[in-house]
This record gives sequence, C-alpha cells and structure tokens, in this order.
Amino acid sequence: REKDLFSSLVEQLCHARDHSQAYSAVLTDLDIDEINNRSALAQLPLTRKTEIAQSQADSPPLGGYATPRLAGFYNIFASPGGIFEPGGVRDDYWNFARSLYAAGIRSGDLIHNTFSYHFTPAGQMVESAARAIGCPVFPGGIAQTELQIQVMAQLKPRAYCGTPSFLKIILDKAASMGIHISGLEVGLVGGEALPASLRKELSESGVEVLQSYGTADLGLIAYESSAREGMILTEEVIVEIVVPGTGEPVVDGEIGEIVVTT
Repeated sequence: REKDLFSSLVEQLCHARDHSQAYSAVLTDLDIDEINNRSALAQLPLTRKTEIAQSQADSPPLGGYATPRLAGFYNIFASPGGIFEPGGVRDDYWNFARSLYAAGIRSGDLIHNTFSYHFTPAGQMVESAARAIGCPVFPGGIAQTELQIQVMAQLKPRAYCGTPSFLKIILDKAASMGIHISGLEVGLVGGEALPASLRKELSESGVEVLQSYGTADLGLIAYESSAREGMILTEEVIVEIVVPGTGEPVVDGEIGEIVVTT
C-alpha cells in the first residue's frame, strides 16, 4: 500500500505541476521523482487554507489550483473562511463510500441525509457516495426538525447521515411528539465531536453510529469501523502529524497539526 501511495503521488504531483497554475509555481524546481517516501514529503511546500483563500481572492474563482476548467465541474461550494471548492460529476467524488459501508450501510438502504445542501459540500458528499454503493437518499438537510420526523416516520430510512447532535435532537423531539421512528438502525456522523456519552445514548435509542472525518477540500480522510479501534485512514491519503510552525513530524503519541497529502 505504501509503495502504491507514493507511486500515485508522483503521478499526481507531475499532473499538478503541468496543469495547475498555482502548483506549477511551487513544484517546478522540485525533483518530483524523489518524493517517493515519507521522509521526502518535507520537500513539499504546505498549502494552508489561508493561502487558498488569498489565492482565490487574487485569482478568482479557484485561485489557479484546479486543473479542469470551471465548466468541468458539477458544483462550486463555499466554505467558511472564503474558500470555494469544486465538486465533480463522478460517483463517490469525495471518497466517502468506504465510510458508508464501514458504518453498516448497504445497497438498497434508504439514507436520511441531514448534512447541509447549501453552500458547503457535506450533503453532496453523502449523495455522491450513496450512488456509488446503490443507496437512495432523502435530502433532508438541516433544520425543520418536526417535518424531518414526519418524513422519517413515513419513509422509515435504515440509515442516518449528519451530525450526532442533530440526530439526538430528532430522536428527543420524536419521543416528545409520541412518534416512534422505526427502522432507523445505523448512522454515519461527522462535522463535530461524538462524546462517548452521546454515542451510548444513541445506541440505547437503537441507532449505532460510527464517525467519519473529512474536509470540504479533501473529502474523506478517516473513518471508524464496527471494530471501534480508532479511526482508519482512507487509502487515498497520506497523513502526517507535525509540530505546528515547524512541519517536523511529532513523536508517536504526541499531539500536533494534521497535514494531508493526496
């Protein structure tokens, strides 16, 4: 896997250098063929979100980072901090299908998706992944709790996607309304922390939830499985934890800043 990761990385870096205005400027003087192991990653310059926002402001709309033209994308999203992200047309564009499957969601399961469909790509991340594994989706989005409960009571989705806190709000409100949401068994949650106490409470309500970790610009980074032995790095990324400000890898077990190369 490690060999394949770095072989793919070299190809990706060459493509970015040759077709992206922004990356061409920072990669031209590097010997990309030498970026073939983890120790060599330090040669790559970090691209911080603040830099992306500034580049997009200076060279709208995407700051020269994207290789296709604007017409080659399906959506353009906006995230906090003034960052715009493109969305593609292929199924599982953000690589979230693996996390859905790990959460116990299977082909044919109806997913009630409460991630936002406005501005940010979270809702479409689930949609794109669901198509890849053959799942229909109800696009609930955020808010309208009572209406969402009525829909869930009628459609009886097996799976939930959204934040864990909103799932608790839905279940608590449904109980106060005297409505039993039958059929809801599993969930993939993200976008915020999942305390052990909340996971236990959701489980006692009949919904087993697992976590995903991703970003609007990178897609899926890590996810849980039913083994619950920690987060599993998705196969398309190289993740480092470094000392903030220096970029040096931390000692095992230490807290640091996450750097993702993909």
